[in-house]
Amino acid sequence: MKQALMVVGATSHAGKSLLCAAICRMLARQGWRVAPFKGQNMALNAYVTDAGEEIGYAQAVQAWAAGIEPTVEMNPILLKPQGDMTSQVILNGKAVGRTPAQQYYEQYFDRGWEAIKEALATLSKHYDYLVCEGAGSPAEINLMHRDLTNMRIAQYLNAPTLLVVDIERGGSFAHIIGTLEILKQADAGHHLVKGILINKFRGQQAILQPGIEWVENYTGIPVVGVIPYLQQVFPAEDSLDLLERRGRKPNADLTIAVIHLPKIANFTDFDPLEAENSVNLRYVRPQDELGNPDAVIIPGSKTTIADLNTLQATGMATALNTYVQQGGTVFGICGGFQMLGETLSDPDGLEGEAGNYPGLGLFPLKTVITSEKLTRQREVNAIFPESAAAITGYEIHQGRTRFTQSQDSLMPLFEDTELGYVNANRSLWGCYLHGLFENGTWRRQWLNGLREKKGLPPLETNIPHHRQQRAELLDAVTDIIEDHLQLTPLLR
Repeated sequence: MKQALMVVGATSHAGKSLLCAAICRMLARQGWRVAPFKGQNMALNAYVTDAGEEIGYAQAVQAWAAGIEPTVEMNPILLKPQGDMTSQVILNGKAVGRTPAQQYYEQYFDRGWEAIKEALATLSKHYDYLVCEGAGSPAEINLMHRDLTNMRIAQYLNAPTLLVVDIERGGSFAHIIGTLEILKQADAGHHLVKGILINKFRGQQAILQPGIEWVENYTGIPVVGVIPYLQQVFPAEDSLDLLERRGRKPNADLTIAVIHLPKIANFTDFDPLEAENSVNLRYVRPQDELGNPDAVIIPGSKTTIADLNTLQATGMATALNTYVQQGGTVFGICGGFQMLGETLSDPDGLEGEAGNYPGLGLFPLKTVITSEKLTRQREVNAIFPESAAAITGYEIHQGRTRFTQSQDSLMPLFEDTELGYVNANRSLWGCYLHGLFENGTWRRQWLNGLREKKGLPPLETNIPHHRQQRAELLDAVTDIIEDHLQLTPLLR
């Protein structure tokens, strides 16, 4: 690799993913052929590349920030937690097994490191610069010997490293010093840390300046930036971030509730709805009161049966049925779509205990969980709402869904009739297509159906794909970060 930069965080949620995206865009603006990289990611937000390979969604956003299409080499290892301390292992874009945490490194460390080196070799043939993202903290003493994504990669690439600290958490100076001291004691590449960045700062920098000077004098490492707290809503990588997204649009016409399942997956599906000024999106935990929103979305899940059981145990399943009977609108996506049916079967125990499980009973459907995982990009023509436009999205699911009786009461949403359905009075919707709401015209037509029920005027439907809004967001965020970050000490 001709050039590489490593970004690690003193803590989780320090803002590494966003900063890597902005740095990719900054370097691309300078004319570099730049690509993102994360050796190993643990996330339930995934994206499917053009080749049908599964990677972390954050790396897809970073690729778009760099002006390129995502490929599997940008994230060769993806771990998708399934509960009971187990994860599904995605290696080079394909599911290769499920393993308990304590056995993962015994089974996959060597294979994973080889996959990482091969991915780096491939990227080096096509790009001038690599922006690498770490995971969590690089100073987890108990994990250093099996690190596949932090300083092992920085040392392998001899990459100047940026240490990011979230000042909003408090104790940021201690986080900086503690991280550096542990790296030094462990001889884990501390000499590669060439810059410190303070993120999410609120207030006057003059008040912070004495602390900055002390850190620089003590460590000998420059503080290369102080990034202000950004108000822009960026795609979240961790579901914990979702519960903090509240109350930003008090004048919104519509309220849409998303059920915050314990293993919620691909919640980036709803970023386009959150970007709508007319929509107040709120996340509701299964134990919370549902209220009376204009629509409820049951999202994707990594453990569909377990999350369905949670809905039933907490009473949310009953609340959803009552909500539908009273005229409410429910939309299930992927795992949420499967939950809407009559039964879910897991004959091989792929999600846990083998057996048949009752669904919500809102659609005459039965789903069987299968070992074969379907991951593919899709472009299909929409049948409903009234649009013949091509819809883009992607599928990620283990399961095949079939009707249990006549489907005369349901209308297919797309020309591929297995992708999704709506009932006659448009109160029940279900589909397998992630990224559906990114299609601007389709999204607005669906929202206008909700608005019509409330007697509200329709929204303009001739709008672009959400990718344009995402590009504008990336530009806006990069402009701010570029004004507050001095990359020179980290560039060779």
